[in-house]
Amino acid sequence: MADSLPEHDRILQEIESTDTACVGPTLRSVYDDQPNAHQRFMEKLDACIRNHDREIEKMCNFHHQGFVDAITELLKVRADAEKLKVQVTDTNRRLQDAGKEVIAQTEEIIRCRVQQRNITTVVEKLQLCLPVLEMYSKLKEQMNVKRYYSALKTMEQLENLYLPRVSQYRFCQVMIENLPKLREEIKEISMSDLKDFLESIRKHSDRIGETAMKQAQQQKTFTTALQKQNNVNYGRNMHLGRSRILESKNEITLKRTFEEDDEHEEEVLTAQDLVDFSPVYRCLHIYSVLGDGEIFENYYRKQRRKQARLVLQPQSSMHETVEGYRRYFSQIVGFFVVEDHILHVTQGLVTRTYTDELWNMALSKIIAVLRTHSSYCSDPDLVLELKNLIVVFADTLQGYGFPVNRLFDLLFEIRDQYNETLLKKWSGLFRDIFEADNYSPIPVANEEEYKIVISKFPFQDPELDKQSFPKKLPMSQSVPQIYIQVKEFIYASLKFSESLHRSSTEIDDMLRKSTNLLLTRTLSSCLQNLIKKPHIGLTELVQIIINTTHLEQACKYLEDFISNITNISQVTVHTARLYGLSTFKDARHAAEGEIYTKLNQKIDEFIQIADYDWTMSESDGRASGYLMDLINFLRSTFQVFTHLPNNNNDHAAMSGKVAQTACMSACQHLSTSLMQMLLDSELKQISMGAIQQFNLDVIQCELFASSEPVPGFQGDTLQLAFIDLRQLLDLFMVWDWSTYLADYGQATSKYLRVNPSTALTLLEKVHRGMRDSSKKNNIFAQFRKNDRDKQKLIETVVKQLRSLVNGMSQHT
Repeated sequence: MADSLPEHDRILQEIESTDTACVGPTLRSVYDDQPNAHQRFMEKLDACIRNHDREIEKMCNFHHQGFVDAITELLKVRADAEKLKVQVTDTNRRLQDAGKEVIAQTEEIIRCRVQQRNITTVVEKLQLCLPVLEMYSKLKEQMNVKRYYSALKTMEQLENLYLPRVSQYRFCQVMIENLPKLREEIKEISMSDLKDFLESIRKHSDRIGETAMKQAQQQKTFTTALQKQNNVNYGRNMHLGRSRILESKNEITLKRTFEEDDEHEEEVLTAQDLVDFSPVYRCLHIYSVLGDGEIFENYYRKQRRKQARLVLQPQSSMHETVEGYRRYFSQIVGFFVVEDHILHVTQGLVTRTYTDELWNMALSKIIAVLRTHSSYCSDPDLVLELKNLIVVFADTLQGYGFPVNRLFDLLFEIRDQYNETLLKKWSGLFRDIFEADNYSPIPVANEEEYKIVISKFPFQDPELDKQSFPKKLPMSQSVPQIYIQVKEFIYASLKFSESLHRSSTEIDDMLRKSTNLLLTRTLSSCLQNLIKKPHIGLTELVQIIINTTHLEQACKYLEDFISNITNISQVTVHTARLYGLSTFKDARHAAEGEIYTKLNQKIDEFIQIADYDWTMSESDGRASGYLMDLINFLRSTFQVFTHLPNNNNDHAAMSGKVAQTACMSACQHLSTSLMQMLLDSELKQISMGAIQQFNLDVIQCELFASSEPVPGFQGDTLQLAFIDLRQLLDLFMVWDWSTYLADYGQATSKYLRVNPSTALTLLEKVHRGMRDSSKKNNIFAQFRKNDRDKQKLIETVVKQLRSLVNGMSQHT
């Protein structure tokens, strides 16, 4: 009990000193103590309350008089307070009335300040927006005037500098959305301009190329004229008159070149003058700015490759005219001039590697096209013009840095074709000359005519010079004409060799080789065909031999001519020689052979008209008419051989050999033909009268041979051609069979040249003729003793001849 009282005091102290919010735990401790603790606590609490009430009462009693005094004082103040309230109220009213105007002015000032602040804000925002709007307006204007590259730069400034400052405004969002569309529009427009540009240069390529080729040709002409002016002594080995003509021509050419250059100096045009390249530059810059430069480069190169293929595709009729080739070359030159210009004024759009690759592709195609189309050209003038175009084409492109060695290699192939066309053309010229020739010596009536001839052909004959006019030159009119045409051929061949960037030695070698082809193939073929023509008689053949001799002698002058125009000495080791010697020798041999053939053919014609009566009883006592005509023909023919050239020992020996060979051939052929006539299998019987007539004809042949129709035969060499006939006819005329059979096989035999089979064949024919003749004359002739003896003799001789023939066959 005593312990619980101090505890209750502690609790009461805590309650008095603790905040109301924290009194809960203290009160809970009251209920947690011993039983009846609550009652005791309440009692303790009541006692505490009574103590506090007594203290409050003491406090109030102590302060009561002061309170009464304060109330009394307050009542006194109340009246003054009412009076003060009335005054304050009045003052407030008057103040409110006076402040209404101030309030109104203040509100107006506040409103103006707000407006001013708003205006300032608007001005600041407009100052930010105005550059954007100005740039956008500038962009629109640039788009309208097609300054697309500048427009892209403006877009870039808008996006990076201006629009980020005012990105919160809706119009900026509209602008931002429009900019990609404008870029696409610019790309489409620039690509359209590029396509128009590509179409334009495709149409103008030929004009660009024509201008470039013309400038290159003028430059080359100018350079050539200068070189000729500096080398006026180039033709010092030519005739003086020709040198003066060449020198004057050079001066005129140089003068005209200078004048033309002065006239056209201000008219020199470039690819940039002829074509507006700005679409390419714009498109390249635009795509570069947009980051699509590689796409543009690929597109441009792809389109140009397509155009290159179109340009390189020739027209099917290009080979027909030089204009077709000129247009083809102009388009190609124009194409590559444009590419070269693009290469040098842009960076990366066209590279040297790309142009080289494109040129190599084009060059292969060009060479293939030229090979094909040039093969169709049969006109040498067209081939020459084609060569000149190729040279100008190559020089033009070489000036732009493109390699053209393969084109000059192609020119060597075309040169061979050009030579072929020249050879065909000159073959026709030679044929025409041969057709128009009368194959008779050239008559000259006076000195003037003689000089005209020798000015065309280098003819020298001291013996002929001593003769008085009128006189005849040994060759016919075709000789100087052929010589002139050979020189013209050399000139024509030289025209092709010029401008091929070859040395004079190489040109000289080419001229000699082409001239050799002309002589050994074309002229030789024409001569061979001429010799074989049916209407060419013996007189013409003899004149052809004379002509070829003089043409052969003129070959050395042709070599001098080539050396003069190429300025190359003939003593040069590698200088080719002309093969005219063999050409004209072959022609002479062919003409000689044809002479022999035609003589034999003429003899055969006379033999064919022979009309022997093989059953005549006795001869006419004179030679046959056909044979006398034949002999007269041979005499007149061999007189022609006296016209063969014999102005020196070699020609004399040659003419004698030809005449002797022709005469011997004619006699041998005549002898053979007469022998074949006797031994003809269709001829069954021959009378002795026919043998006698035949003997008279052979005697005339022998007299002809012994009369020396052609001088130069030794002894009776020509008569030996008829020795076989003579011994055979003597055998039958003398009827000397015993001697023939006895001496057969001996070198001293009188009938050494009589073959047993020949004698047997003729004897059988004579035997049949004798039997038929006897039957016709007398049916009892077979009973006459002389006839019977002759028949037996013939039969005996026949048997012996057959045994000889059989022995010969067995021995063989």
